[in-house]
Amino acid sequence: MDAAVTRESFGRVGIWSWALRSTTADAARRAEIAEAVAELEDLGYGTVWLGGSPSMADVAAVVDATSGITVATGILSIWDHTADEVAEQVAALEEKTPGRFALGLGASHAVVTPKYTKPYSSMVSYLDALDAAATPVGRERRLVAALGPKMLTLAAERSLGAHPYLAPATHTAYARTVMGPDALLAPEVKVVLDPDPERARARAREVLAPYLGLPNYTGNLLRHGFDESDLADGGSDRLIESLFSLGDVDSAVALVEEHLRAGADHVTIQVAVDGGPHNSTLPRAEWRALATALSLR
Repeated sequence: MDAAVTRESFGRVGIWSWALRSTTADAARRAEIAEAVAELEDLGYGTVWLGGSPSMADVAAVVDATSGITVATGILSIWDHTADEVAEQVAALEEKTPGRFALGLGASHAVVTPKYTKPYSSMVSYLDALDAAATPVGRERRLVAALGPKMLTLAAERSLGAHPYLAPATHTAYARTVMGPDALLAPEVKVVLDPDPERARARAREVLAPYLGLPNYTGNLLRHGFDESDLADGGSDRLIESLFSLGDVDSAVALVEEHLRAGADHVTIQVAVDGGPHNSTLPRAEWRALATALSLR
């Protein structure tokens, strides 16, 4: 496995979506996803991020449907897949299509993962196991979902860098300070494309709601300028407007640029759709509009 992704491989902007996992879908849905990711590549996005907790089979389907775009997991849970099996699957993918895949790893959350324990030391052990695998997945092929200083430092020292989720631009600036200038910093941002302010905020709150019950996220928000009142009643307007772009594509461009100015190398966009964060909709019209506004081609 001589080829490897680099900071430049990610491009400036990517797309993050729960809806790109296809291995449990029927043939029509798999074909729809394949067509959508091929279009994302044609639109000029640098990276396709498979959101939630995808499998390596989901990754392989996206790689097969595209020709050169970087594909990343955002994130693969360290509790759901052993390091040895992941290393074997990454090796097979690399042999077939070298230099296309970045393994985004995360420790998930105690309230949704029965195996959850000591996330930092567990991540260290998982990275050690990837290094020791028969075909190692080295630091140049992986990154870590990180928010706090210990995990951000680990991401910088043991991987390409960090993939923060649900964090404002102030956190991006903080993460860059913690990790130094050389590590990849690839935050996720959420975009609601709706000209009606009340409707846009309502959709944002619907998407945000599940995350307000996850202490990893709420604790991070409390460390970066928000207080308990911001977390109440579905999230304050101040919180919503820091985590989401609301309105038109120009607002989305402004949020992406805010994170880039704060120190991000790459920003990945999650288009928020009706039905909450786990909706299976493929918002292709929105992806096209954003690509044009961001001048990706």
